[in-house]
Amino acid sequence: MRSQFEYLAVMGGCVLITLPLEWLGRGVYRRGSELARSIAPVLLVLAAWDVVAIMRGHWNFHPEATTGVRIGVLPIEEIVFFVVIPVCAVLTYEAVRGQTRGWLRDG
Repeated sequence: MRSQFEYLAVMGGCVLITLPLEWLGRGVYRRGSELARSIAPVLLVLAAWDVVAIMRGHWNFHPEATTGVRIGVLPIEEIVFFVVIPVCAVLTYEAVRGQTRGWLRDG
């Protein structure tokens, strides 16, 4: 049986797993305004896409798989996904970039 909080738990796991990357890169969380500017376009485009798809009846979200908290027609879990996954991607990118910075100069 699935929990209505399973999706949010997975997103929390993604944040926890990538949290140590903050110290390997350039401090993504410490540059909050830059991070917000980098993920805002992704959030806006994907949220708009989802709203259109839901309004046209192309897809929806099963009520038993979500908490029931919505912003407009979007479940909060979907909005959290649109924030968490790009943040994890930026953390990963910055960590790899921070660890490989000298590779190009050494070659």
